[in-house]
Amino acid sequence: MRYLQTLITLAMITMSHYTYSQGCGGPTPLLCDANSDQVIDQSDIDEIVLAKGTPADPGDIRDLDGDGLVSTLDARGCIAYCTETTCAVPTLLGPVLPDSQISLGASYLAEVGYEKKEFFLADIARSYTAVQPLPSDGKLVVTADAEVVAGDYNTRLVVFRPINGADFNGTVVLEWLNVSAGSESNPDWLMAHNEFIRSGFAWIGVSAQSVGVNALKNSTNSVVAARYSQLLHPGDSYSYDIFKHAGLAASEVGSVLLGGLTADVVLADGESQSAGRMVTYIDAIQPIEPVYDGFFVHSRFGRGASISQAPLPSVQFPSPSPIRDDLSVPVMILQAEGDVIGSNLESRQPADTSMIREWEMAGTSHVDSYTLLGINDPGDGSSANTMFGYLRAPNNPFGCTNGFNAGPQTYIVQAAYRALDTWVRTGVAPPTPPRLTDISSSPVVLARDENGNALGGVRSAQVDVPLATLDSVNSAPPGGFGFCRLFGRTVPFSSARVMELYPTKFDFTEMWSNSIDTSVTNGFLLEADGDALKAAASGWQYPD
Repeated sequence: MRYLQTLITLAMITMSHYTYSQGCGGPTPLLCDANSDQVIDQSDIDEIVLAKGTPADPGDIRDLDGDGLVSTLDARGCIAYCTETTCAVPTLLGPVLPDSQISLGASYLAEVGYEKKEFFLADIARSYTAVQPLPSDGKLVVTADAEVVAGDYNTRLVVFRPINGADFNGTVVLEWLNVSAGSESNPDWLMAHNEFIRSGFAWIGVSAQSVGVNALKNSTNSVVAARYSQLLHPGDSYSYDIFKHAGLAASEVGSVLLGGLTADVVLADGESQSAGRMVTYIDAIQPIEPVYDGFFVHSRFGRGASISQAPLPSVQFPSPSPIRDDLSVPVMILQAEGDVIGSNLESRQPADTSMIREWEMAGTSHVDSYTLLGINDPGDGSSANTMFGYLRAPNNPFGCTNGFNAGPQTYIVQAAYRALDTWVRTGVAPPTPPRLTDISSSPVVLARDENGNALGGVRSAQVDVPLATLDSVNSAPPGGFGFCRLFGRTVPFSSARVMELYPTKFDFTEMWSNSIDTSVTNGFLLEADGDALKAAASGWQYPD
């Protein structure tokens, strides 16, 4: 504290030399005015935090203490000159020990060279006010709400990162944890973690919403409740600023979250309910506070999430809510069959652009067999064998009307993540596949082939060399598992139908392999996953 007081005194002395001047050079930059807009506000504090560890030349307006290095202490000192009452620097506490008590799965990390760490992130979050009426093209105009009391928060960040820093590929993914079930889950880590691990991504799960934070605090498990008792969430109107702060912490030079490593690329991710939040973040927050280098939007609905909600005024997005087409960073959108049908086509972008790609995946459902299998999949190839087996004998652990969808979603998600990372780094955009072929809307009906599989969209061996009908239809018996409707279904062909399509096993494996090679060539399947799927087919007991 004494050091900080000295820092502020130094700033006051130095500040007298940084006054407005209308001489031939125009206004003289103000100390701490990192974006040179002649106003010192939260955006300047954020920029200084982002530049932590950067060498500073003499006179650098970000280097408050003049020690030649931009630091968090400089950012904290600049708060004294902020024109906003809510200026703050996020505070990280951790890693919180013991690691064994972290509430978020992935028990296999150590055996694949990864570690799990948890941090608490505390700050003051802002809500946002949008100019109304909200536009139908996603181009929101929002400002941080100066008339609403800012919300103190203390939330958690769960980090999965390579143990050996040399294995880090420089990309960190921040996933907005999903709270649809009343507690937190990490569906895109589950779907994409094999690619993350083999390529060296770091991943951070962000507890951005009040439901997730309160579920931890109020857990019936006394150990969990004690660990997270100090967490605090002011409400979901503040969730967007909390997610932005998490991105800032991950973007720092020598980030504490990354064990002192520095990320080259910082990506934001949201799936299902969290995808709705991601749409709103992209349309409203990213244009005015550009923290993230790219976005992954998976299984979104037709409408973005509310920019503000109770106890603040509720401001809902229009439906449909497209992602704005004037972005400066890439956005990858993935939609399952059920997402396209369930949104009544309102989740569809009008068209791909230079910064937007949308992949609609044939033969997929909102969640599927891999959603459960991925929880404990160490990436040793065994999951490909299991998923192939589900095409002939679907799993149905919750007693749904049909066995779960065993489609290609996890493999397409992993290819999409590789493509997004490449896009951000090189500017080379992913391919633009056709959309799923629809023959009517309200209700949406997809065109299907003679085997009942959807036409159009991202293709795969599972639908082009089929052993089953794969779609998004399922239900629960009376009093059954409510989420059955999201898991889709697999309807295996009879052995007679299999022999009709593929007279010998060789006929099948040749067609299967050729289809896989086409998917790899087209960029919709990674070679490692293709090899695993080929190996799985070779072990099949044809035609059962």
